[in-house]
Amino acid sequence: MDQKVSDTELSPYLRFTREEWAMLRADTPLTLGADDIHRLQSLNDPLSLDEVIEIYLPLSRLLSLYVAAAQGLYKATQRFLGAADGKMPYIIGVAGSVAVGKSTTARIMKALLSRWPNTPKVELITTDGFLHPNAVLEREGLMEKKGFPESYDGASLLRFLADVKAGRRNVSAPVYSHLVYDVVPGETITVDRPDILIVEGLNVLLPGLMRPERESPVVSDFFDFSVYLHAEEDLLEKWYVQRFMRLRETAFRDPRSFFKKYSTLTDEQAVETALSIWRRINLLNLRENVRPTRARASLVLTKGASHRIENVALRKL
Repeated sequence: MDQKVSDTELSPYLRFTREEWAMLRADTPLTLGADDIHRLQSLNDPLSLDEVIEIYLPLSRLLSLYVAAAQGLYKATQRFLGAADGKMPYIIGVAGSVAVGKSTTARIMKALLSRWPNTPKVELITTDGFLHPNAVLEREGLMEKKGFPESYDGASLLRFLADVKAGRRNVSAPVYSHLVYDVVPGETITVDRPDILIVEGLNVLLPGLMRPERESPVVSDFFDFSVYLHAEEDLLEKWYVQRFMRLRETAFRDPRSFFKKYSTLTDEQAVETALSIWRRINLLNLRENVRPTRARASLVLTKGASHRIENVALRKL
């Protein structure tokens, strides 16, 4: 006999209000001050002390438990195999739309995790460095698809993650400059056997992202935990335009800026340009590639109108 089952019962997530999630902080100490928070937040992404206490401290506590459990499992496997003790970093992915605040979340997480009592070595990279250089994108007609899956050097990103996960020393990743809007030739960041690696990027949870061959792994296969930041489309559009307007008065005025041409636009022209870029590129990428990956995340943080995280969804184990 068929029985009706509620969506809540079928959901792979446990859902919490902000207040319910905040209570899970328990006795996790606050290790960041107001100056730290101001330094870590991104442009046009306000972050309060309350947000750190009520959202990120419970997350820090959860991750401390998960990392300890993962390390115990790894050591058990090594004993079973009779292998020498090694080191396998715990890798956390952070995904979400342009303008949702991924960079702030990733930096706050790094700061909190690195201040655990055992002071783990925590590194952070963004997948922007693995974008194809502009010269390649222009040659392939992909400049209007920057940030879409096909605009990345997927094979290089997979090799990087495989080397880090294997515990190899001094693994290099390319560096991206948002000022010049391109990968910086010859410049790299080195990751040397971290305890925890945070990988931030638009499409890092996409099942088919950066798979050079059908039998090869995908980026998210290397993740032990993942966070997706969610907000409604109208909010994301508003935040993108606000950020664009602020950049027009700051970074866009730098003579080296790829977007210097936008610094002389009138307010009306700037808004029209920002909306055009958002709807033509970022919204399309959000709908086609980014948002469909939300259900693959370990944790979903949903933001409200003031950038404040209102709801939390934790995947059931």
